[in-house]
Amino acid sequence: MMKQTGQMPSAPVGGFSPPQINTLEDTGLSPLWLQDLILKVLYFRGYLTGFKIAEEIALPFAGVTDQLLTTLKQEKLIEVKSSQGGLGEGAYTYGITSAGILRAREALERSQYAGAAPVPFEVYNEAIRRQKTGRVAVTTRTMRQILSQMVISESTFQRLGPALNSGSSIFMYGPPGNGKTSIARAFGNLVLSHSMYIPYALYLDGQVIKVYDAVSHSMVSEADAGSPNSTGGLRSNTRRDPRWVKIRRPFIVVGGELTLEGLDLVFDDTTKFYEAPFQVKANGGILLIDDFGRQQVRPRDLLNRWIVPLENRVDYLRLHTGRKVEVPFDVLIVFSTNLPPKDLVDEAFLRRLRHKIEIGDPSFEEYREIFRRVAQDKRIEYNDQSLAYLLQEWYIKRNRKLRASHPRDLCDQIIDIASYLAVPPLMSREMIDHAAEAYFVDI
Repeated sequence: MMKQTGQMPSAPVGGFSPPQINTLEDTGLSPLWLQDLILKVLYFRGYLTGFKIAEEIALPFAGVTDQLLTTLKQEKLIEVKSSQGGLGEGAYTYGITSAGILRAREALERSQYAGAAPVPFEVYNEAIRRQKTGRVAVTTRTMRQILSQMVISESTFQRLGPALNSGSSIFMYGPPGNGKTSIARAFGNLVLSHSMYIPYALYLDGQVIKVYDAVSHSMVSEADAGSPNSTGGLRSNTRRDPRWVKIRRPFIVVGGELTLEGLDLVFDDTTKFYEAPFQVKANGGILLIDDFGRQQVRPRDLLNRWIVPLENRVDYLRLHTGRKVEVPFDVLIVFSTNLPPKDLVDEAFLRRLRHKIEIGDPSFEEYREIFRRVAQDKRIEYNDQSLAYLLQEWYIKRNRKLRASHPRDLCDQIIDIASYLAVPPLMSREMIDHAAEAYFVDI
């Protein structure tokens, strides 16, 4: 049986399968460290059965957790509080002793992490590299499917597919309300249809780095592990290392709250363990930086931070001890901005971004198609003459720019007004005037 102690087991072509754990050595972690982890779990949780302890630390009971519990009992750090005959030691209820409490408190001074046992950092790095081959490659047909709900000019459409396939970086710019974020989310939906494995946490130099985040990651049932979208080919009845969780490939969105500090390991002085930064949580998927240029940090400084990862596909993270470590950077970075590129960065910086795509205002014909689709979706009877009136009176005469988001917002206004007047939502001239007066503001 292959060991998970720095050497990766062989994996199916195009993916990675967490190996089976049979012994303490297979975990790649010190038995003393794992004993402290159990003591911290019992310190916080009180009395737990052996099976529940194994579940809490995400390790098998037989051959691993049972060995740790035996040692802790022998050292009188825990004791059996009750047992159910015939069900084995896994059903015994364990409690922490006074000596165990003292040791648990010493361990808590070093770190308050008390959850799933972490995976060695180097094992994670290799797993991410192996799962890179599981990335999706799109074709024109795929792109038409994922963008079928959007009206996009053909020239823009033909540039989006190669950008997505690059797996590197995309810079989308243009006026607000024309679908940049919607396009990025459509990319995300495609990515989310494929799966991968990530660990709950990482172990590095005695420190824990929490990776799995229930907000950022969407867990996938192991029942689909044998599906075509699975990267590992793991059958649902195959025993695997429970420290790994199967998720949909990540699609993580950050906006104005993004800081340079948020792109490095975040050490909590209270809990004394790390939270992985956004780009590590997004490994294997997409990281969308929305409203680029509106962060508190200067765009130039933010792009400077991405130069090495984007060019070399590796990132460097710093521990609070000062040590720097290398981690794979398998992330498609999408920058989305409403600001003119010249106001953000110079040409030298833009050159480092693989694909630059302007998402401009829709044409009159594209605007008409968007309005027709939105009206149909919202059950408003569409009328070409009324749309011509809207365009003439509220756009052309007022020199107002078309925006792809306007049809949706105007239809919502029509529905609100019709509901208040207790009349059917119609595209009458009167209703359009009411909707436009309520919606548009001259700036």
